[in-house]
Amino acid sequence: MLAVHFGAGNIGRGFIGSLLSNTGYDVCFVDVNAEIVDLLNERNEYRVVLADEQSEETVIKHVRGINSLQRPHDVIEAISNADLVTTAVGPNILIIISELLAKGLKHRAGKSEKPLNIIACENMIGGSEFLKEKVYERISDEDRVKFDTLFTFPNAAVDRIVPIQENEDKLLVKVEPFYEWVVDRSKMKGHIPSIEGVTFVDDLTPFIERKLFTVNTGHAMAAYVGYQAGLKTIKEAMEHHEVSQVVKGALMESGQVLVKKYNFDTTEHSNYIEKIINRFLNPYINDEIPRVARGPLRKLGQNDRLIAPATQYFTYNLGQPISLVKGIIAALRYDFPEDEEATLLQVKIKEVGLEKTIQEITGLKEGDPLFRLILEQV
Repeated sequence: MLAVHFGAGNIGRGFIGSLLSNTGYDVCFVDVNAEIVDLLNERNEYRVVLADEQSEETVIKHVRGINSLQRPHDVIEAISNADLVTTAVGPNILIIISELLAKGLKHRAGKSEKPLNIIACENMIGGSEFLKEKVYERISDEDRVKFDTLFTFPNAAVDRIVPIQENEDKLLVKVEPFYEWVVDRSKMKGHIPSIEGVTFVDDLTPFIERKLFTVNTGHAMAAYVGYQAGLKTIKEAMEHHEVSQVVKGALMESGQVLVKKYNFDTTEHSNYIEKIINRFLNPYINDEIPRVARGPLRKLGQNDRLIAPATQYFTYNLGQPISLVKGIIAALRYDFPEDEEATLLQVKIKEVGLEKTIQEITGLKEGDPLFRLILEQV
Protein backbone atom coordinates (compact mmCIF):
# COMPACT_ATOMS: atom_id res chain seq x y z
CA MET A 1 0.00 0.00 0.00
CA LEU A 2 1.26 3.46 -0.91
CA ALA A 3 0.41 6.65 0.97
CA VAL A 4 1.48 9.96 -0.55
CA HIS A 5 1.82 12.55 2.19
CA PHE A 6 2.35 16.26 1.47
CA GLY A 7 4.50 17.78 4.20
CA ALA A 8 7.65 16.20 5.65
CA GLY A 9 7.81 18.55 8.61
CA ASN A 10 7.66 17.51 12.24
CA ILE A 11 3.90 16.97 12.25
CA GLY A 12 4.00 15.08 8.97
CA ARG A 13 6.75 12.75 10.12
CA GLY A 14 5.94 12.61 13.82
CA PHE A 15 2.19 12.13 13.55
CA ILE A 16 0.55 11.29 10.21
CA GLY A 17 3.48 9.58 8.53
CA SER A 18 4.32 7.50 11.58
CA LEU A 19 0.75 6.19 11.95
CA LEU A 20 0.55 5.34 8.26
CA SER A 21 3.89 3.54 8.32
CA ASN A 22 3.01 1.61 11.48
CA THR A 23 -0.16 0.43 9.73
CA GLY A 24 1.81 -1.00 6.82
CA TYR A 25 1.84 1.80 4.26
CA ASP A 26 4.91 2.72 2.26
CA VAL A 27 4.94 6.46 2.89
CA CYS A 28 6.12 8.86 0.19
CA PHE A 29 6.67 12.33 1.66
CA VAL A 30 6.32 15.29 -0.71
CA ASP A 31 8.14 18.44 0.36
CA VAL A 32 10.32 21.32 -0.83
CA ASN A 33 12.92 20.89 1.92
CA ALA A 34 15.79 19.33 -0.01
CA GLU A 35 17.77 18.36 3.09
CA ILE A 36 14.87 16.43 4.65
CA VAL A 37 13.90 14.77 1.37
CA ASP A 38 17.48 13.70 0.69
CA LEU A 39 17.83 12.23 4.18
CA LEU A 40 14.57 10.29 3.81
CA ASN A 41 15.81 8.78 0.56
CA GLU A 42 19.23 8.03 2.03
CA ARG A 43 17.95 6.25 5.16
CA ASN A 44 14.38 5.19 4.34
CA GLU A 45 13.62 5.50 8.05
CA TYR A 46 13.58 7.97 10.94
CA ARG A 47 13.00 8.06 14.69
CA VAL A 48 10.04 9.33 16.69
CA VAL A 49 10.54 9.95 20.42
CA LEU A 50 7.70 10.49 22.91
CA ALA A 51 8.07 13.64 25.00
CA ASP A 52 7.54 12.08 28.42
CA GLU A 53 9.53 10.57 31.27
CA GLN A 54 10.20 7.28 29.45
CA SER A 55 11.25 8.91 26.14
CA GLU A 56 10.07 5.82 24.24
CA GLU A 57 11.56 5.67 20.75
CA THR A 58 10.05 4.17 17.59
CA VAL A 59 11.79 3.70 14.26
CA ILE A 60 9.51 4.55 11.33
CA LYS A 61 10.43 2.50 8.27
CA HIS A 62 9.42 2.18 4.60
CA VAL A 63 9.59 5.91 3.88
CA ARG A 64 10.99 7.99 1.05
CA GLY A 65 10.69 11.53 -0.25
CA ILE A 66 10.11 13.55 -3.40
CA ASN A 67 11.21 17.16 -3.81
CA SER A 68 8.15 18.71 -5.43
CA LEU A 69 10.14 21.66 -6.79
CA GLN A 70 12.77 19.51 -8.45
CA ARG A 71 10.72 16.46 -9.45
CA PRO A 72 7.04 17.45 -9.88
CA HIS A 73 6.47 14.67 -12.43
CA ASP A 74 7.50 12.08 -9.82
CA VAL A 75 4.85 13.49 -7.50
CA ILE A 76 2.24 13.21 -10.26
CA GLU A 77 3.22 9.60 -10.86
CA ALA A 78 3.13 8.79 -7.15
CA ILE A 79 -0.39 10.23 -6.84
CA SER A 80 -1.51 8.14 -9.78
CA ASN A 81 -0.41 4.99 -7.93
CA ALA A 82 -1.40 5.94 -4.38
CA ASP A 83 -3.86 4.13 -2.14
CA LEU A 84 -4.24 7.23 0.05
CA VAL A 85 -3.20 10.90 -0.07
CA THR A 86 -2.81 12.98 3.08
CA THR A 87 -1.47 16.44 3.93
CA ALA A 88 0.03 18.23 6.90
CA VAL A 89 1.37 21.43 5.40
CA GLY A 90 -0.57 24.22 7.11
CA PRO A 91 -3.76 25.89 5.85
CA ASN A 92 -1.97 28.49 3.71
CA ILE A 93 0.13 25.90 1.87
CA LEU A 94 -2.93 23.88 0.81
CA ILE A 95 -3.50 26.47 -1.89
CA ILE A 96 0.03 26.00 -3.19
CA ILE A 97 -0.03 22.19 -3.32
CA SER A 98 -3.48 22.15 -4.96
CA GLU A 99 -1.97 22.76 -8.40
CA LEU A 100 0.33 19.73 -8.30
CA LEU A 101 -2.37 17.60 -6.67
CA ALA A 102 -4.81 18.54 -9.44
CA LYS A 103 -2.28 17.47 -12.07
CA GLY A 104 -1.65 14.19 -10.27
CA LEU A 105 -5.35 13.40 -9.95
CA LYS A 106 -5.98 14.27 -13.59
CA HIS A 107 -3.16 11.95 -14.65
CA ARG A 108 -4.56 9.21 -12.43
CA ALA A 109 -8.10 9.66 -13.77
CA GLY A 110 -6.79 9.20 -17.29
CA LYS A 111 -5.40 5.75 -16.61
CA SER A 112 -7.37 4.25 -13.70
CA GLU A 113 -10.89 3.99 -12.31
CA LYS A 114 -9.62 3.22 -8.82
CA PRO A 115 -11.13 5.60 -6.23
CA LEU A 116 -8.90 7.66 -3.96
CA ASN A 117 -9.43 9.50 -0.69
CA ILE A 118 -7.52 12.73 -0.07
CA ILE A 119 -7.43 13.74 3.61
CA ALA A 120 -6.12 17.13 4.71
CA CYS A 121 -4.83 16.71 8.27
CA GLU A 122 -4.65 20.40 9.09
CA ASN A 123 -5.33 22.56 12.11
CA MET A 124 -8.47 24.01 10.58
CA ILE A 125 -12.17 23.28 10.11
CA GLY A 126 -13.06 21.75 6.76
CA GLY A 127 -9.46 21.40 5.57
CA SER A 128 -10.19 18.66 3.03
CA GLU A 129 -13.20 20.53 1.61
CA PHE A 130 -11.03 23.63 1.29
CA LEU A 131 -8.36 21.63 -0.53
CA LYS A 132 -11.00 20.19 -2.86
CA GLU A 133 -12.24 23.68 -3.64
CA LYS A 134 -8.73 24.81 -4.58
CA VAL A 135 -8.10 21.69 -6.67
CA TYR A 136 -11.40 22.12 -8.53
CA GLU A 137 -10.50 25.73 -9.34
CA ARG A 138 -7.65 24.35 -11.44
CA ILE A 139 -9.59 21.84 -13.57
CA SER A 140 -12.26 21.97 -16.26
CA ASP A 141 -15.97 21.27 -15.78
CA GLU A 142 -15.50 17.97 -17.59
CA ASP A 143 -12.69 16.99 -15.21
CA ARG A 144 -14.85 17.91 -12.20
CA VAL A 145 -17.52 15.44 -13.28
CA LYS A 146 -14.88 12.74 -13.60
CA PHE A 147 -13.25 13.67 -10.28
CA ASP A 148 -16.59 13.44 -8.49
CA THR A 149 -16.89 9.78 -9.47
CA LEU A 150 -13.36 8.85 -8.39
CA PHE A 151 -12.05 11.13 -5.66
CA THR A 152 -13.27 12.26 -2.27
CA PHE A 153 -11.92 14.76 0.22
CA PRO A 154 -13.18 13.61 3.65
CA ASN A 155 -12.58 16.11 6.43
CA ALA A 156 -10.55 15.18 9.48
CA ALA A 157 -9.87 16.38 13.00
CA VAL A 158 -6.27 16.00 14.15
CA ASP A 159 -4.65 16.70 17.48
CA ARG A 160 -1.06 16.21 18.58
CA ILE A 161 1.40 18.68 20.04
CA VAL A 162 4.69 18.63 18.16
CA PRO A 163 6.83 21.40 19.65
CA ILE A 164 9.47 23.41 17.84
CA GLN A 165 12.73 21.53 18.25
CA GLU A 166 16.36 21.49 17.20
CA ASN A 167 17.73 17.96 16.97
CA GLU A 168 21.18 16.86 15.86
CA ASP A 169 19.47 14.18 13.83
CA LYS A 170 17.46 16.23 11.34
CA LEU A 171 14.86 13.48 10.85
CA LEU A 172 14.23 12.75 14.53
CA VAL A 173 10.94 14.11 15.86
CA LYS A 174 9.78 14.51 19.46
CA VAL A 175 6.02 14.36 19.96
CA GLU A 176 3.66 14.25 22.90
CA PRO A 177 2.19 10.83 23.75
CA PHE A 178 -1.42 11.97 23.26
CA TYR A 179 -2.88 12.09 19.77
CA GLU A 180 -6.26 12.00 18.05
CA TRP A 181 -7.04 11.59 14.34
CA VAL A 182 -10.72 11.38 13.42
CA VAL A 183 -11.92 11.05 9.80
CA ASP A 184 -15.38 11.51 8.27
CA ARG A 185 -16.16 8.00 7.00
CA SER A 186 -19.43 9.08 5.36
CA LYS A 187 -17.54 11.03 2.68
CA MET A 188 -15.09 8.27 1.69
CA LYS A 189 -15.11 6.18 -1.48
CA GLY A 190 -14.03 2.59 -1.99
CA HIS A 191 -12.36 0.55 0.71
CA ILE A 192 -12.20 2.25 4.12
CA PRO A 193 -8.60 1.78 5.23
CA SER A 194 -7.86 0.38 8.66
CA ILE A 195 -5.27 2.79 10.03
CA GLU A 196 -4.00 2.11 13.52
CA GLY A 197 -4.88 5.09 15.73
CA VAL A 198 -7.50 6.60 13.38
CA THR A 199 -11.17 6.80 14.34
CA PHE A 200 -13.68 6.81 11.48
CA VAL A 201 -17.05 8.44 12.24
CA ASP A 202 -20.20 9.31 10.30
CA ASP A 203 -20.53 12.78 11.84
CA LEU A 204 -17.26 14.62 12.29
CA THR A 205 -18.61 17.99 13.40
CA PRO A 206 -18.78 17.30 17.17
CA PHE A 207 -15.19 16.03 17.17
CA ILE A 208 -13.95 19.00 15.16
CA GLU A 209 -15.57 21.55 17.41
CA ARG A 210 -14.63 19.71 20.61
CA LYS A 211 -10.99 19.89 19.57
CA LEU A 212 -11.20 23.45 18.21
CA PHE A 213 -13.07 24.82 21.23
CA THR A 214 -10.88 23.01 23.77
CA VAL A 215 -7.36 22.32 22.52
CA ASN A 216 -7.08 25.24 20.09
CA THR A 217 -9.04 27.65 22.27
CA GLY A 218 -7.02 26.73 25.35
CA HIS A 219 -3.72 26.92 23.51
CA ALA A 220 -4.56 30.34 22.04
CA MET A 221 -5.78 31.66 25.39
CA ALA A 222 -2.58 30.56 27.15
CA ALA A 223 -0.46 32.07 24.38
CA TYR A 224 -2.12 35.48 24.08
CA VAL A 225 -2.84 36.04 27.77
CA GLY A 226 0.56 34.60 28.67
CA TYR A 227 2.27 36.94 26.22
CA GLN A 228 0.62 39.95 27.83
CA ALA A 229 1.93 38.67 31.18
CA GLY A 230 5.47 38.63 29.79
CA LEU A 231 5.82 34.84 29.77
CA LYS A 232 7.80 32.76 27.28
CA THR A 233 6.23 29.28 27.08
CA ILE A 234 2.81 27.66 27.32
CA LYS A 235 3.94 25.71 30.39
CA GLU A 236 4.95 28.97 32.11
CA ALA A 237 1.58 30.45 31.21
CA MET A 238 -0.32 27.50 32.70
CA GLU A 239 1.77 27.70 35.87
CA HIS A 240 0.96 31.41 36.23
CA HIS A 241 -2.09 31.63 38.50
CA GLU A 242 -3.85 34.56 36.84
CA VAL A 243 -3.23 33.29 33.31
CA SER A 244 -4.28 29.73 34.10
CA GLN A 245 -7.50 30.96 35.70
CA VAL A 246 -8.41 32.81 32.52
CA VAL A 247 -7.61 29.75 30.40
CA LYS A 248 -9.63 27.44 32.63
CA GLY A 249 -12.50 29.92 32.66
CA ALA A 250 -12.49 30.07 28.86
CA LEU A 251 -12.53 26.28 28.58
CA MET A 252 -15.43 26.11 30.98
CA GLU A 253 -17.29 28.61 28.77
CA SER A 254 -16.49 26.84 25.52
CA GLY A 255 -17.32 23.56 27.25
CA GLN A 256 -20.78 24.84 28.15
CA VAL A 257 -21.35 25.60 24.46
CA LEU A 258 -20.28 22.08 23.44
CA VAL A 259 -22.44 20.39 26.08
CA LYS A 260 -25.44 22.44 25.05
CA LYS A 261 -24.87 22.04 21.31
CA TYR A 262 -23.95 18.34 21.10
CA ASN A 263 -25.40 16.98 24.31
CA PHE A 264 -21.98 15.91 25.56
CA ASP A 265 -21.87 14.34 29.00
CA THR A 266 -20.85 17.14 31.39
CA THR A 267 -18.58 14.98 33.52
CA GLU A 268 -16.87 13.38 30.53
CA HIS A 269 -16.23 16.75 28.96
CA SER A 270 -14.86 18.13 32.23
CA ASN A 271 -12.43 15.21 32.28
CA TYR A 272 -11.48 15.99 28.68
CA ILE A 273 -10.74 19.60 29.65
CA GLU A 274 -8.57 18.40 32.52
CA LYS A 275 -6.66 16.12 30.17
CA ILE A 276 -6.01 19.02 27.80
CA ILE A 277 -4.78 21.26 30.61
CA ASN A 278 -2.37 18.54 31.77
CA ARG A 279 -1.03 18.31 28.21
CA PHE A 280 -0.24 22.02 28.29
CA LEU A 281 1.71 21.43 31.52
CA ASN A 282 3.84 18.61 30.09
CA PRO A 283 7.38 19.42 31.34
CA TYR A 284 8.89 17.62 28.34
CA ILE A 285 7.28 19.99 25.82
CA ASN A 286 8.80 23.46 25.74
CA ASP A 287 6.18 25.09 23.50
CA GLU A 288 7.12 28.72 22.98
CA ILE A 289 4.33 31.28 23.03
CA PRO A 290 5.20 32.95 19.68
CA ARG A 291 4.78 29.63 17.88
CA VAL A 292 1.34 29.00 19.38
CA ALA A 293 0.23 32.61 19.06
CA ARG A 294 1.37 33.16 15.48
CA GLY A 295 -1.22 34.21 12.94
CA PRO A 296 -3.61 36.26 15.13
CA LEU A 297 -5.62 37.50 12.13
CA ARG A 298 -6.60 33.93 11.27
CA LYS A 299 -7.15 32.92 14.88
CA LEU A 300 -9.47 35.90 15.40
CA GLY A 301 -11.57 34.81 12.43
CA GLN A 302 -15.33 34.47 12.70
CA ASN A 303 -15.32 30.66 12.71
CA ASP A 304 -12.09 30.10 14.60
CA ARG A 305 -11.09 29.23 18.17
CA LEU A 306 -11.83 32.50 19.98
CA ILE A 307 -14.69 34.27 18.26
CA ALA A 308 -16.77 31.17 17.41
CA PRO A 309 -17.23 29.78 20.95
CA ALA A 310 -17.74 33.29 22.35
CA THR A 311 -20.42 34.05 19.75
CA GLN A 312 -22.17 30.74 20.39
CA TYR A 313 -22.10 31.42 24.13
CA PHE A 314 -24.60 34.18 23.39
CA THR A 315 -26.46 32.03 20.85
CA TYR A 316 -27.23 29.42 23.51
CA ASN A 317 -28.13 32.07 26.13
CA LEU A 318 -25.37 31.02 28.51
CA GLY A 319 -24.56 34.53 29.73
CA GLN A 320 -21.43 36.56 29.00
CA PRO A 321 -18.19 34.76 28.01
CA ILE A 322 -15.95 36.99 30.11
CA SER A 323 -12.89 34.71 30.06
CA LEU A 324 -13.06 34.14 26.30
CA VAL A 325 -13.30 37.89 25.77
CA LYS A 326 -10.13 38.38 27.84
CA GLY A 327 -8.36 36.09 25.38
CA ILE A 328 -9.84 37.94 22.40
CA ILE A 329 -8.61 41.27 23.78
CA ALA A 330 -5.15 39.78 24.46
CA ALA A 331 -5.05 38.53 20.86
CA LEU A 332 -5.99 41.99 19.57
CA ARG A 333 -3.05 43.38 21.56
CA TYR A 334 -0.59 40.75 20.34
CA ASP A 335 2.36 42.68 18.88
CA PHE A 336 5.22 40.18 18.60
CA PRO A 337 7.45 41.97 16.05
CA GLU A 338 8.55 38.82 14.20
CA ASP A 339 4.96 37.75 13.51
CA GLU A 340 3.81 39.25 10.20
CA GLU A 341 0.10 38.99 11.05
CA ALA A 342 0.67 40.57 14.48
CA THR A 343 2.40 43.48 12.81
CA LEU A 344 -0.40 43.87 10.25
CA LEU A 345 -2.97 43.73 13.04
CA GLN A 346 -1.34 46.54 15.01
CA VAL A 347 -0.93 48.67 11.88
CA LYS A 348 -4.61 48.18 11.06
CA ILE A 349 -5.68 49.22 14.56
CA LYS A 350 -3.60 52.40 14.30
CA GLU A 351 -4.90 53.22 10.82
CA VAL A 352 -8.64 52.50 11.11
CA GLY A 353 -9.20 52.19 14.86
CA LEU A 354 -10.02 49.28 17.13
CA GLU A 355 -13.76 49.10 16.43
CA LYS A 356 -13.43 48.89 12.66
CA THR A 357 -10.54 46.45 12.96
CA ILE A 358 -12.61 44.13 15.14
CA GLN A 359 -15.46 44.23 12.62
CA GLU A 360 -13.18 43.55 9.67
CA ILE A 361 -11.19 40.62 11.07
CA THR A 362 -13.84 38.94 13.25
CA GLY A 363 -16.94 39.45 11.13
CA LEU A 364 -18.75 40.90 14.14
CA LYS A 365 -21.23 43.69 13.56
CA GLU A 366 -21.83 46.76 15.67
CA GLY A 367 -25.06 45.39 17.13
CA ASP A 368 -23.65 41.97 18.10
CA PRO A 369 -23.57 41.40 21.86
CA LEU A 370 -20.05 39.98 21.64
CA PHE A 371 -18.85 43.11 19.83
CA ARG A 372 -20.32 45.30 22.56
CA LEU A 373 -18.83 43.12 25.32
CA ILE A 374 -15.34 43.27 23.78
CA LEU A 375 -15.45 47.06 23.68
CA GLU A 376 -16.78 47.22 27.23
CA GLN A 377 -13.98 45.01 28.52
CA VAL A 378 -11.30 46.90 26.59
